[in-house]
Amino acid sequence: MPGSVPQWSDPDVFELDETDELPPEIAADLALKGAPGDKKRRRDEPITAKPPEQIPDLATLLGIAVGSVGGSEREGQSRMAAAVEHSIGSGEHLAVQAGTGTGKSLAYLVPAIRHAVVEATTVVISTATIALQRQLVDRDLPRLSKALADALGRPPTFAILKGRRNYLCLNRIHGGAPEEPEEGALFDPFAASALERQIKRIREWSTETDTGDRDELVPGVTDQAWRQLSVTAKECLGVHRCPIGTDCFAERARGEAGRADVVVTNHALLAIDALDDRPVLPEHDVVMIDEAHDLVDRVTSAATGELSANQAKLAARRCGRAIDQSIADRLDEAAEGIELVLQDARPQRLEEMPQALGGSLTALRDASAACMTALGPERKEDPEGSSARKLALALTEELHDNAVRLLDAFDEPEGQRRDVVWISSEPNRPPTMKVAPLGVGGLLRERLFGQRTTVLTSATLALGGSFDTLARQWGLPPERKAAPAADMASGKEPPSDTGGPKWTGLDVGSPFEHQRSGILYIARHLPQPGRDGLPPEYLDELTELVESAGGRTLGLFSSMRAARQAAEELRERLKTPVLCQGEDNTAQLVAKFAADPETSLFGTLSLWQGVDVPGESLQLVIMDRIPFPRPDDPLASARQKAVSAHGGNGFLTVAGTHAALLLAQGAGRLLRSSNDRGVIAVLDPRLATARYGGFLRASLPPFWTTYDPQVVRGALTRLNATT
Repeated sequence: MPGSVPQWSDPDVFELDETDELPPEIAADLALKGAPGDKKRRRDEPITAKPPEQIPDLATLLGIAVGSVGGSEREGQSRMAAAVEHSIGSGEHLAVQAGTGTGKSLAYLVPAIRHAVVEATTVVISTATIALQRQLVDRDLPRLSKALADALGRPPTFAILKGRRNYLCLNRIHGGAPEEPEEGALFDPFAASALERQIKRIREWSTETDTGDRDELVPGVTDQAWRQLSVTAKECLGVHRCPIGTDCFAERARGEAGRADVVVTNHALLAIDALDDRPVLPEHDVVMIDEAHDLVDRVTSAATGELSANQAKLAARRCGRAIDQSIADRLDEAAEGIELVLQDARPQRLEEMPQALGGSLTALRDASAACMTALGPERKEDPEGSSARKLALALTEELHDNAVRLLDAFDEPEGQRRDVVWISSEPNRPPTMKVAPLGVGGLLRERLFGQRTTVLTSATLALGGSFDTLARQWGLPPERKAAPAADMASGKEPPSDTGGPKWTGLDVGSPFEHQRSGILYIARHLPQPGRDGLPPEYLDELTELVESAGGRTLGLFSSMRAARQAAEELRERLKTPVLCQGEDNTAQLVAKFAADPETSLFGTLSLWQGVDVPGESLQLVIMDRIPFPRPDDPLASARQKAVSAHGGNGFLTVAGTHAALLLAQGAGRLLRSSNDRGVIAVLDPRLATARYGGFLRASLPPFWTTYDPQVVRGALTRLNATT
């Protein structure tokens, strides 16, 4: 499997980039030790106190791990762990659906750790949410490291790694580059003073923190403030050029990751690692992708380019500090031109490039290219000038590349285009041009599945009863099993030019008895949802359901408008309290909801996937409608059109998959422990009556289903009386 060498400051994993010169101390160290590729192991010291043949088998290690957390072995967990171990040994990719309560984290962590220790390699764990990253790093991995130390001969090591922008830049803290308030703050004294206060907080925190990790700054600060004192990978001077490089938080995190058995990261950084020719993650041959249902969206976001007039003006200001002002002024004039054009353009997906917009983009492309030429090669004897130049060059290159990509997107005939272009207008933000890939399957197939063994897992992967729905988006062929090659020492099959990557899908179920623990209620008697808010019949149904449950309700709505309407109306009708997303920090709202069983919480997208409230505080989950993407969503509509143009069912493939994922994630909020009981109520009758309803229902856990409102209200009343 092809390897790569990360460009970090650790001498054991150092590689030059472009015309870099090694500092003498690193060059001497490398001369003594040899090149990184000359040795297999990551460390000079012995990898383990035990030879690989003396390390216990997977079943023994899993038993130790489960016992360490006070649990008991579960059939689904054991099946999943065995499948993960087989995937690692055979090289066959694996998709595992593991319902809530399975213990899937241990099921992939234990075989991952065993492989890392035995083979003296690193395994990467990728997650979608900060919450799961913190759970793994703060709870699961420390417990496992302690529990497995004796059996493995040493404690397995782990580290968390994020994108460089997530770490404080000490060079900027100490004045190595100017702070750059955004245009709005330049003229608004209140915005400027608020920004100054936040920057002061960050500076004070920088003297206390050991990691420089933004997530450890509580309470947090705005993106605008954090950007003043952090850098992207392209803006970074590099550890051996930076005056404070030896103390760099990001380099320290990367150094720890390069020496760890297990590295926890996120889907965004995993995507960047796949997109960039220069590796970001440590060399690894196995990756575990948890929350894999979010992989396509996160990779798409990482591959999406943006271009705005403000971005171009900022690039011009940065260039003005480093090059002849007249050249920077050309870029500023081009920025004003694109601003005028975008002000008159309505938000929409572009089928063709309008002439005026194309002309403005061309001017911007050429002006940014002139600035890049003027910035020229780096002057290594001028650290301060190098910082200003690097900041200018990074943003100007991004601006230039996005302008080129936007212009090139329309070169091919409509049915053969790879990118989708649209104009976006969001509240409190100027109009922005965006360009995103029509699909990311090809990228994932080539740069992820083609490079390393991959295990994908989530509670929601088998949509409509099949893994193939998501597999198509990942770039995998229809499911087929690969037979292990018994005569090969590694157990892996030789490369083949025929077909796509080989993979297996496995559903290990859930320890919860869904038909005994939960009811799926579909309000088939209600009218179809409209576009003008919640109909009166929906508000009446909501009132009766929440009243029967005695509160204890999580309301998942398709829009904030609907959530607010429901909250305001039900506060007038009910005696129990109703919270609504947006009225406070979401984490605080969830905490209040969990603390008081009579409280209900209404909200939108982040609550569909981010709430974990076991016990009596959550016994009713209400979804107002099937969560199809908006008809005017530029990316979804383009993907739907492309599928239809090739003879597929665009609506079911794109909109149906999106809805099925969210429905399943929303339904997953109900049963969070083996003692939980309750109701999933879907007010949208189309789940029962539409032709696509069967596909969506097959994506949900196997709850007992009813369409009778009296039956469900009676069940909720009885449940309320017993808690």
